[in-house]
Amino acid sequence: MTGRKTGGIPVRVGLIGYGLAGSVFHAPLIAATEGLALDTVVTSNPERREQARAEFPDVRLAATAEDLLARADELDLVVVASPNRTHVPLATAALKAGLPVVVDKPVAGTAAQARELAALADEQGLLLSVFQNRRWDNDFLTLRALLADGELGDVRRFESRFERWRPQPKGGWRESGDPAEIGGLLYDLGSHVVDQALTLFGPAASVHAEVDVRRPGAEADDDTFIALTHTSGVRSHLYVSATTPQLGPRLRVLGSTAGYVKYGLDPQEAALREGERPGPGWGEEPEELWGRVGAGESPLTGGGRPVRTLPGDYPAYYAAVTKALIDGGPNPVTAVEAAAALDVLEAARRSARDGVVVTLS
Repeated sequence: MTGRKTGGIPVRVGLIGYGLAGSVFHAPLIAATEGLALDTVVTSNPERREQARAEFPDVRLAATAEDLLARADELDLVVVASPNRTHVPLATAALKAGLPVVVDKPVAGTAAQARELAALADEQGLLLSVFQNRRWDNDFLTLRALLADGELGDVRRFESRFERWRPQPKGGWRESGDPAEIGGLLYDLGSHVVDQALTLFGPAASVHAEVDVRRPGAEADDDTFIALTHTSGVRSHLYVSATTPQLGPRLRVLGSTAGYVKYGLDPQEAALREGERPGPGWGEEPEELWGRVGAGESPLTGGGRPVRTLPGDYPAYYAAVTKALIDGGPNPVTAVEAAAALDVLEAARRSARDGVVVTLS
């Protein structure tokens, strides 16, 4: 599979969208990746255009995706970081223009759409990758290492939480009740926790979910729980909420010989929001936030042993994309993998709506 229109370096990147995803995550990570060059930012918002030019003085600006794709021969990669409803049409247009594509999660509103995009990319012989950055969270990387070393024995239950306390809705498309916007926490943070669970423990056999709208004036789900039974036998309990006044552990993983409990979120998003950029010490967290491994003891009273949290590494995603484009390395997150997560999210929505457990084939 090819990903390049030219053989040169750096890979010239066109970034569509300069809101939260584009300005906080994609642009800084692209700029920090050896072999990538942020060539063009697409946004029609005057304030965001000024922000992009201030942060990246050499960047070119385009008002529309059509303007960008009109000079597809000057680019090597398109990154779609625009609102969710635009992901499929923009990724489709870029692939048909002969360009490899990175799409922010969720890649599509349905698993069928994700698989159609994957098929188009295969037909075009182009890379299509999905930005599931939380596979490179510090806690996730640490847990993967613990599992690889057999530290917990056979995992029986995986609990994962992305909880926040935001009693007032912020508005915008992410909290819109219009199904076309693909808003709400199920498809936002739910995309992350489901992807992590499937990556760690394999396909889901059944799905139960509770999807609620709790806050006055809210339109989209803001308090959601998903229970998966994996074909491996592991049970995952996944929580995403904006209505949690007391936060639970980020991860609680129970095995046959020990458990791992970890509080606190990976620091990378907060650092990026504050304008920090990857460099020495990136992704590190203080020792007091390390998780603990033990059996029969409470981590809240010092039970178990502290386990150093591996540094978070969002830059690894774009490094892998670059290697895939230049050297033919593996796609770090495929659209087929993203479609499997969307199968679960669609099943969760059906489960909550109908009050049933949904079996996946």
